[in-house]
Amino acid sequence: MEPRMEPSGGEREPGAVRLLDLPWEDVLLPHVLSRVPLCQLLRLQRVSRAFRALVQLYLERLRRFDAAQVGPQIPRAALAWMLRDAKGLQELALAPCHEWLSDEDLVPVLARNPQLRSVALAGCGQLSRRALGALAEGCPNLRRLSLAHCDWVDGLALRGLADRCPALEELDLTACRQLKDEAIVYLAQRRGAGLRSLSLAVNANVGDAAVQELARNCPELEHLDLTGCLRVGSDGVRTLAEYCPALRSLRVRHCHHVAEPSLSRLRKRGVDIDVEPPLHQALVLLQDMAGFAPFVNLQV
Repeated sequence: MEPRMEPSGGEREPGAVRLLDLPWEDVLLPHVLSRVPLCQLLRLQRVSRAFRALVQLYLERLRRFDAAQVGPQIPRAALAWMLRDAKGLQELALAPCHEWLSDEDLVPVLARNPQLRSVALAGCGQLSRRALGALAEGCPNLRRLSLAHCDWVDGLALRGLADRCPALEELDLTACRQLKDEAIVYLAQRRGAGLRSLSLAVNANVGDAAVQELARNCPELEHLDLTGCLRVGSDGVRTLAEYCPALRSLRVRHCHHVAEPSLSRLRKRGVDIDVEPPLHQALVLLQDMAGFAPFVNLQV
């Protein structure tokens, strides 16, 4: 006869201590399940009713949820199950759900987790202003937000964010192509004092007016990405050099109107710039040409 299985999913041997016999609150949750990848937790909860209860209790107390830990294509039902009871999240990253994540999926999660400080929604193109409004209204402690490649983000959505997120420090607006200078100017005036990192990359509508307003209102700005902002020129960069003493990195690749003289002041301060000085570029080209490599010293 086959031995009878315990509800926990294992045989009971005399004197044996099962995993589930260990204290859940003091041992299993903080020291065991916290080290198990989320994708494995999904499998573990199928073992037995007891394991399912243990995993659910762990998920209720999650502080950080990154859908990438589950897999590159997490199903909607799996996300709903994993987050249905979570009420203490501080970090939420949902980029792998970008193909289907909607307001109806996200807004209830935001409503249950007002302590959120970091939210990553890169590429989530099915969302709308409603989701951003719920985030801004319900999560006053928000510090980091990624909306990269969210084409639905427009000036009105950004104004709502600027009005309601006093703790905002890091904002990624890469390829949010509806945004124009006016929206960035409003963001700078409302939240510039606390901004430390901002990406406006791949936005041909952003120009010197926005960059200059950022410079004048963001004294703590450390990282600014203007990659591919074709309307940004030397005037904007000179203003950054004048008003942003904390700046540590600047990305201006493919900003064809930014000239080297405007960057030189930042280089002297040690700011990391992704565009090499013209002399270095010329030496690299010479080195690549046949016959010049043995004679070129790139340390000049």
